[in-house]
Amino acid sequence: MPKSNPRPRPRAAARLAVTGLAATGLLVPAVPASSALAAPTAGRPRAEAPSLPVVTPQPQRMTSNGGDLTVPATVRLARADDLDEPTEQLVTAALRRAGAQRIETVGLDAARTGSGSEPLTVVVGPLSDDRVADALRSAGGQVPETERAEGYALASRASQGAGGTVVLAGADTDGTYYAAQTFRQLVSGHKIAAVSVNDYPLMPLRGAIEGFYGSPWTHAERMDQLAFYGDVRMNTYIYAPKDDPYHREQWRDPYPADKLAELGQLVGQATDHHVRFTFAISPGVSICYSDEDDIEALEAKLQSMYDLGVRSFSVPLDDINYGRWNCAGDEAKYGRPGQAAAARAQVDLLNHVQENFLDTHEGTRPLQMVPTEYWDVADSPYKTVIREQLDPRVEVMWTGPDVVPRSISVEEAKEASDVWGRKVFLWDNYPVNDFGESAGRLHLAPYDGREAGLNEELSGIVLNPMNQASASKVALYGGADFSWNDTAYDPERTWRAAADYLSGGDARTTEALLAFFDTQHYASTFGSTPWQPQAPELTRRLDAFRTTWAAGDRETALRELRPYAELLAATPERLRDGVQDEAFIADSEPWLDALDLWGEGFLTTLDALAARADGDEARAAELFDRAAELADEAGKIRTIPGETRPEGTVKVADGVLDTFLEEAPELG
Repeated sequence: MPKSNPRPRPRAAARLAVTGLAATGLLVPAVPASSALAAPTAGRPRAEAPSLPVVTPQPQRMTSNGGDLTVPATVRLARADDLDEPTEQLVTAALRRAGAQRIETVGLDAARTGSGSEPLTVVVGPLSDDRVADALRSAGGQVPETERAEGYALASRASQGAGGTVVLAGADTDGTYYAAQTFRQLVSGHKIAAVSVNDYPLMPLRGAIEGFYGSPWTHAERMDQLAFYGDVRMNTYIYAPKDDPYHREQWRDPYPADKLAELGQLVGQATDHHVRFTFAISPGVSICYSDEDDIEALEAKLQSMYDLGVRSFSVPLDDINYGRWNCAGDEAKYGRPGQAAAARAQVDLLNHVQENFLDTHEGTRPLQMVPTEYWDVADSPYKTVIREQLDPRVEVMWTGPDVVPRSISVEEAKEASDVWGRKVFLWDNYPVNDFGESAGRLHLAPYDGREAGLNEELSGIVLNPMNQASASKVALYGGADFSWNDTAYDPERTWRAAADYLSGGDARTTEALLAFFDTQHYASTFGSTPWQPQAPELTRRLDAFRTTWAAGDRETALRELRPYAELLAATPERLRDGVQDEAFIADSEPWLDALDLWGEGFLTTLDALAARADGDEARAAELFDRAAELADEAGKIRTIPGETRPEGTVKVADGVLDTFLEEAPELG
């Protein structure tokens, strides 16, 4: 992640490999969130149960279109001739999951000539094709007046007899793929929800930046992440791991053949899942801006990536010292080091890359950059030069009003856009955990604190994830939803949908995931106060327990708290058995091990209090001692060596559960 220059960053040891989901897997079911013991986060009211299926990201418009469709053994698929393979695979996999045994593939003419006797017809193609548009209207859908990039329309409606019609119509190939991603979420059992959808993203750039310090993700993790980004309609992945030597320290050196082959596989995986693979190279630590050899080395590195199929590039210039030059030639050309001089040198480099490389290469997108002053909204000599002299096409990234902001308002984003002279591209430092205050933590709280309406001032959002790739999906799920439709974003709804996604729709596993998320709800900042509190649901239940106990109704207090304690104690086993993403379990293993002990200690403490309520003080003392031993054992569990940076003792509902176990022996 970008960091304040004074904050030192020691290098991490090699990362342990973890096993991700199969890189070729296109589908992980996402179904409506089920009710669970875990209640809404404190301060957030529970939303009413939706009458429509839960679709994430939330569409701009979705209405009911009658009763559900039943999927028969034989389904007819009327598809455009140029439909891409990943989109067709999504549709056919969803149909087979719903019980279709035979899928008859035909052309789009069949969408008009069908007799109406077919059990179920699924039409997939572009909105611009009259055959698709007519089928959409016939199925109760609405053809949008304006076709927006990446947008789509969908209609599903049952016929009077069996079957019915489903139409997936995209404004472009991305839109058709996103229609298929919505379609798979309409399938539940052997049924398809009958809806009419008109949808498009509010932000053009949506995704993640692998921009943290510490051990980079493995190749398998990146392949899995790219498939996941397709599932949640993220269209951007920025390859920028700080500790990849060829990205930063050895930026001039070409990638070895084996690494280059892996990058080529990532580009292909990104393309298959409609994600833009953005290659970032960070030369600021050693570049001589005035040296033609360095400029040629940079272009050669970009060319090697272009040859792999990369069409989106970034040149981050963060976390460098602009109080000095890297060569005498720069001082001769730009003057004494300082804010304005550094900006002039950077502008020359960035404009050169945009005009002499990207503009001369077919199919490239505008250059992205991270400024050395990447946070706050205060003007400066550095920002003035960037604003006035940088090619207006270049996307400028910004981390918000702080490096790790508690919140981001529309007004702050507008001020940032004004100071940089363009809509800014938000590099959001959540759920990243590569800084000292986050040691021992997974950041599993909802993506929150970002104001609705930011789409008016941002060109997009990329979240900076954790060292733990799969565990990062919880926050990324929210970031995808927010950047697609921030005006309707509900963090609690999406948090629960993320749990359903990871559980494959299993209610018991979803319930356990939400309980686990609550124990990892603490969202760190560069200070002692988090921007999201630890374990708000557990806190709510313990507060209720204390109130009832203090009122003298010990039996009720124990009876009402015990089911949640049992849930926490059972959560590690439920997750190990039920979470479909094995890499999520690998990422979370130390925290699950600790929760095994904390959960047993929690139940033992309640047993001790029950013994006290029964007047058996000797038994209570024995159980309190055992609970203390379990807490002490849990407090010794550390993060996986080489996996997390910085390493430390894992935190589980710290300040909440440990406090209760410490105070319980004093309850009279």
